Amino acid sequence: MSGIDECLLEVMRLPGARGAAVVDWTSGLALGTIGDSPNGDHEATAAETAEVARMAAEQPAFALSAPEPATGPDETAVTGTGPAPPVEDVIITTRAGYHILRFVETAFDSSVFLHLWLDRSDGNLALARIRLGEMAKRLVLA
Repeated sequence: MSGIDECLLEVMRLPGARGAAVVDWTSGLALGTIGDSPNGDHEATAAETAEVARMAAEQPAFALSAPEPATGPDETAVTGTGPAPPVEDVIITTRAGYHILRFVETAFDSSVFLHLWLDRSDGNLALARIRLGEMAKRLVLA
């Protein structure tokens, strides 16, 4: 288990990492930042990425699981399991880089995500996504 600062230091060890932040998507506030920011302002970047995260997390099309096919003519397509877990990642690609927003799951109603800005020429998107997921599981928010 690690705190925000330790998590951000670990994120910056990923190949191609340019900058990272832990952001609260309900308020748009950066809880911690490290490295560069795409627009030169970590707080503005946090607010902008929080808008993207909020849109993805609150859309039923992304949060709900697909219904199971009906098994008979009179039965409805009901899964019985309720909605699927929340969105795990949002990945945005640009000509120069990748932005990965990884939602942090906690025992309470978490509204936090990790934002990694990865250089496209030096970074490995698949590796970064896997490692970011591992880091998000270890992140302890106090």
